[in-house]
Amino acid sequence: MNVAFYKFQGTGNDFVMIDNRPLTVELTPENIRFLTDRKFGIGADGVILLTNKEGFDFEMTYFNPDGSKTFCGNGGRCAVMFASTIGIKKDKYFFTAADGSHEANITDEDWVNLKMKDVNGMKKMYDDWLINTGVPHYVKFVENVKDVDVEGKGKKIRYSPEFITEGVNVNFVQKLDDSEIFVRTYERGVEGETLSCGTGVTAAALAAAHNDRGFNRVDVETLGGNLAVEYDRIDDDVLNNIWLCGPATNVFHGVVTLPEEADSSTI
Repeated sequence: MNVAFYKFQGTGNDFVMIDNRPLTVELTPENIRFLTDRKFGIGADGVILLTNKEGFDFEMTYFNPDGSKTFCGNGGRCAVMFASTIGIKKDKYFFTAADGSHEANITDEDWVNLKMKDVNGMKKMYDDWLINTGVPHYVKFVENVKDVDVEGKGKKIRYSPEFITEGVNVNFVQKLDDSEIFVRTYERGVEGETLSCGTGVTAAALAAAHNDRGFNRVDVETLGGNLAVEYDRIDDDVLNNIWLCGPATNVFHGVVTLPEEADSSTI
């Protein structure tokens, strides 16, 4: 089966994007693993299908490399730019995803602002934070994030007894100053570090300025580039009007042939 695709990236978080408005593509977990494989497939942190949805500009379905479905902040921003690329032109986008509905807009050639879900509750765990920004995140502050063994320490937390069943994304955060942080993330589903994680960046920003009431803006550095998170803090653990802001660019597009799947009875 031949499938047309686009490859997009947002601060190094990369995705295979497929326009499935005709509903002609059905992907199996084996297909997802092939498409995201960086040696034998296209290579990506995830796969996104864009489909029609009544009452919305589109629906975004996101798959991790292991085939599980979730929400992805950088994926959402890339989905908006992808929608524009394939002819869905809007001043303001309104789409739905795994965690509910989202608003977004494109303010520059490659800059997308995505409204995230409100956060009503930030749980303290040991000296760290648990925050759900559409995906559950563990936020741990460190002194020098570049020296952290993200793969080793992230995996240990992700597979700890508290999180082994549902999983959690693990963020290591260094405060650079009062309004700037550096974030590295171990992502469940990918089961490794990515160059950037939108929902993780958002969770880290909310935890970094947790004593500031009113409007907040936090600039965020990741291994893949720079983002910003803006939000209104209503109370200690109530945060509204949360926006994830950053670049989303088209890397290339083409046609991929999905390999025929082996008969399981022969394996």
